[in-house]
Amino acid sequence: MHVFVLKFVLMQHKGEIIEKAVRESGYSITKLAKQMGKSRRWVYQIFDSSNVPIDYILGIGKIIYHDFSEDIKDLRAYNVKRTEQLLHEAPQTFSSKEEESEHWKNKYLVLLERYHELLLKQNLNE
Repeated sequence: MHVFVLKFVLMQHKGEIIEKAVRESGYSITKLAKQMGKSRRWVYQIFDSSNVPIDYILGIGKIIYHDFSEDIKDLRAYNVKRTEQLLHEAPQTFSSKEEESEHWKNKYLVLLERYHELLLKQNLNE
């Protein structure tokens, strides 16, 4: 009985964390729903859900320029695991120069987006 209570207390309500970040960002719920390709109702269902899939958390964070890894423990572990995978991934072989060029362009764009998000976060904290 005590283990259940302790586990319940330690669980994070991801929807509440997301809702707080969205409201603090001032980003419109309607606009967020549109950017996610979902309805406003879906956004409110996310706010009510205690267990939100990581891809939705990352998508919402990207749109509102919020790093949820500071707020959601599971996301920190996911980011560490994903970084380790990227560092240790096997060398890629490409069927054409265009495919290789596209691969490196996409990697660059991901890094550029992350850098931009960090700059925005730094500016908001100043």
